Amino acid sequence: MRYLTDRKRAIGKGASGTGTEHHWRMTVSAAGLAILAPAYVFIFGHALGSGYERAHSIFSHPLAAIITAVTLLVGLDHFRRGAQMAIEDYLDGPRRKIAIIAVIALSWFLMACGLFALARIAL
Repeated sequence: MRYLTDRKRAIGKGASGTGTEHHWRMTVSAAGLAILAPAYVFIFGHALGSGYERAHSIFSHPLAAIITAVTLLVGLDHFRRGAQMAIEDYLDGPRRKIAIIAVIALSWFLMACGLFALARIAL
């Protein structure tokens, strides 16, 4: 006979085993993006509409390159987790697996392309 109450069963991770961890990661990345996004928009705004030389001088500054890279990585990871959660809620069967794999692959592909483009501009 198990003497676990409903509360004891609910503490921690939830039914899927990762609910609490997922919620905290989304909360932390959202808080980080709330700080990073305005800084990135400010940096990007200075480079927008200027020539390659001006964009190179802006993004070759270490702080601007780091803020851009971290915003790109955190933003796309946040996108991946949110899209995966939506897919898990609304799809089932093999379509769910294919859609999750596609979202993860798209996220990693966009991260790689963004970091490559940043490296090409900054270096």
